[in-house]
Amino acid sequence: MPLRWKIAALAASTACLVAAAVGVLVHEWTAQDIRNRAEAQAFNSVYSAMDVYRRTGTLADGAELDPADLPAALRRPADGLRHTAYDGRVDGNVGPRAWAAQRVAGPGSPVLAFRVNMSPELHELRRLDMVMAVASLVALAAATPLAVYGAGVLGRRLRQVSETAGRISAGDLDARTGPTKGRDEVADIAATVDLMADSLSRRLRTERQFTADVAHELRTPVGGLLAAADLLPPGETEDLLRARVRDLRGLVEDLLEISRLDAGAEQPVRSHVPLGAVVSEAVARTGLETRVGVAVADARGARTPQTVETDPRRLERIVGNLVINAHRHGETPVEVTVEGRTVVVRDHGPGFPPDLLREGPRRFHTGAAERGSGHGLGLTIALGQARLLGAELRLDNAPDGGAVATLRLPA
Repeated sequence: MPLRWKIAALAASTACLVAAAVGVLVHEWTAQDIRNRAEAQAFNSVYSAMDVYRRTGTLADGAELDPADLPAALRRPADGLRHTAYDGRVDGNVGPRAWAAQRVAGPGSPVLAFRVNMSPELHELRRLDMVMAVASLVALAAATPLAVYGAGVLGRRLRQVSETAGRISAGDLDARTGPTKGRDEVADIAATVDLMADSLSRRLRTERQFTADVAHELRTPVGGLLAAADLLPPGETEDLLRARVRDLRGLVEDLLEISRLDAGAEQPVRSHVPLGAVVSEAVARTGLETRVGVAVADARGARTPQTVETDPRRLERIVGNLVINAHRHGETPVEVTVEGRTVVVRDHGPGFPPDLLREGPRRFHTGAAERGSGHGLGLTIALGQARLLGAELRLDNAPDGGAVATLRLPA
């Protein structure tokens, strides 16, 4: 349930509880007041009726001697004292009554009693209850939209902060919430998220700049090493040294490529190319034994080459890195399948480790030990190049074993 409806429901529930509590208190207070006034009226009426009876020997209006329905508590009152009692019985149209009684003379003399019918006052009490119930419903109907509106405003502000945090998590380091209305906890959260984003952005930019600077500084001496290795006499030592220098040069080139991707300095050069042919050529450039299958059908079901608009150089880079990664960390056979705008690279090794599937590829981290050695930049570069092309690169494991990388090019 969205937050706005939770807050609205809480406000409505609170209003209902307050209205119910106020209604009960008013009802009880009014009922007690009616009873007290009725007993006071009966008490005073007995006083007056007793005075008339003793002077004239006649009963005043409403006064009775030993009435049959007199409450038991008043049938034997102490001599000379007046007492009151409440009778809550309802007989036909006669509702609850308040009684007052006093013995006329000594013991054994009749009891003079006076009753006050409380039905009219209780009828007014029921009307008061009805009016309060209607007023509570009207107030609830008016308060609920206000609560929904207020909760919606709060929800939109929180959603804005959440969206900013999501954009930062997705890699948009320039995302900011900005100033928000009001000076409350939501504004504090928004300001804290922006401060966190500023600090994170500065640190990442510093690290990226450091990586780019190191790669640039290493490029020249590595080139010199490679040239010097070419001058060595042929032999096992020369081959080993040259292979190590080539690996070092590849690492420097990968670092430079990552730094350019991080800096947003790369721009794709798009053209219409046959997808199957580009993928086949990229696989062939790796020099690794890989099976390639191209199965593309048009709308009529005829198998025809699929043409896509993309940057062929970057597409080759992505496919080549995926194939090399499959051979380096997986097991043969390695299969590449092209279908429609989708390229799937699969090996039959131990598969991607769980942390890589959960968090994505990380630099200089290859995952589980059984996946072999490497600097962990191949998948990072492939993911960055796919993002630059607007494509989706998904990493998964096959049910029967093996890592599966799926590249979906945009339409």
